[in-house]
Amino acid sequence: MGFKHVFIAKLDWLFSKKEVTTFTKSHTVTIDGKGVLHVSAAKAFKGDPALYNPEDLLLSSVVSCHMMSYLYVCEQNGIDVVSYTDEAEATLEVLPDASGRFTMIKLNPKVRISNKGKIEEALSLHKKANQLCFIANSCNFPILHFPICEIAAID
Repeated sequence: MGFKHVFIAKLDWLFSKKEVTTFTKSHTVTIDGKGVLHVSAAKAFKGDPALYNPEDLLLSSVVSCHMMSYLYVCEQNGIDVVSYTDEAEATLEVLPDASGRFTMIKLNPKVRISNKGKIEEALSLHKKANQLCFIANSCNFPILHFPICEIAAID
């Protein structure tokens, strides 16, 4: 059996009527020992567009966890990653009853490695990274990968 870890987040919201017909959706989330996250609903849902929203945070969790899992499997396989970037995209479907769900996330990692002759292996390791990713394993929608891998230029 594996190990269990518990993560705790504290949310604070205070009623503050902006207009007669609406209320603010902005709030804070704190995690012990870390900076405060100022969060709101997405702009499409009448939130503050300057603040993070739950959808942003879910997408950033997936893209970040995949990268960390990928760096781990590359290290295990002797592949030296020089840089890693991604422009991920999440699709949220909202139904007529106002419920909704993510239907997919597309990851577009662009990886530069220093190992000549290991591009194909580096590309294939995204599948293993997805299998190890804690966040991906917790999602009930597909996470698609469209990786690019290049050899880093030698200075």
